[in-house]
Amino acid sequence: MFELVSKWYKNKFSDPNSVTLLFIVLGLAVSLYLFGPFILPVLVALVIAYLLEWPVAKIENVIKSRVLATSFIILLFSGVLLTMALGLIPVLWQQLSNLLQEAPVMLEEGKDLLLHLPEQYPTLISGEQVKALVASTENKILEAGQVILSFSLTSIKDIVAWMIYLILVPLLVFFMLKDKDVLTKSMSVLVPKDRRLIQQVWHEMDHQIMNYIRGKVLEILIIGTATFVAFWILDLRYAALLGALVGFSVLIPFVGAALVTIPVAAVAMFQFGLDTQFWTILIVYGIIQALDGNVLVPLLFSEAVDLNPVFIIVAVLFFGGLWGFWGVFFAIPMASLVKALFNAWSDSWKPQVQN
Repeated sequence: MFELVSKWYKNKFSDPNSVTLLFIVLGLAVSLYLFGPFILPVLVALVIAYLLEWPVAKIENVIKSRVLATSFIILLFSGVLLTMALGLIPVLWQQLSNLLQEAPVMLEEGKDLLLHLPEQYPTLISGEQVKALVASTENKILEAGQVILSFSLTSIKDIVAWMIYLILVPLLVFFMLKDKDVLTKSMSVLVPKDRRLIQQVWHEMDHQIMNYIRGKVLEILIIGTATFVAFWILDLRYAALLGALVGFSVLIPFVGAALVTIPVAAVAMFQFGLDTQFWTILIVYGIIQALDGNVLVPLLFSEAVDLNPVFIIVAVLFFGGLWGFWGVFFAIPMASLVKALFNAWSDSWKPQVQN
């Protein structure tokens, strides 16, 4: 056993580049774990900077000024966000308020429907099973209400934090974009000279993260808009709110689509019952999800690393548990990074064998 471990260690870490890469990865992991909440504005700014780098570079090629290109794109991006916020947030807030007011009625109707199932399908489900399901659902609703109440009690602190973000994040994004070359050179000074594998992993991940962020934002906008239009045409209530939920559900691979099906089906059943319109809405929603998974995702993420769904789900659970929303958002890039690191370490000893 000791010989196997020793042989593995010599193969993977006899190259100084491998050791350098290992220590940098461990240092970054420990820093993110210990100081993640404190550097969250920096991470948010980094995501936005990755998103805006492509249009800034294109405009810089035309006007030959990085400062002007950065200023123009940030002003345009801020204007688009402000327009969307002023036009969309009031609508979503109103629909959410209406939905919360009608939630008790919807729950009672759902409860009555469940209680009558044993009469309609006595061989499939019993009254005891239905009562146990209703009791479990009521407990989950009470737990969710307690979570919402505790969230509202800390809302003042959250509002102050968001106000700080609204000031710091745009400034960070501006300087990250404007001084990209200067910041990159400054960071390279801190990296040891034995950095062949670091550069290999960095170039691979830099391109992938940029494509992932841009593709994920486009996927949210396309799926959210398509869902809203479809639900609006089908006259489903809370179309804007449900469209937004479906759009953001793509942040959680596989699981998000399944979770958001519950409110869509609940609203449709409350409004139309188990009529033809209800099944039409579910079919249309299924078609949108199928087009997303089989057409849109391969088109937007054609250059992404091919990962097994098991690895993606594990990454979502692991990084989501560590860093919450941002862990879920970066689950696929982080899984790709782990794969790139293993590939780099696997190849690190090959040049030495050839020599």
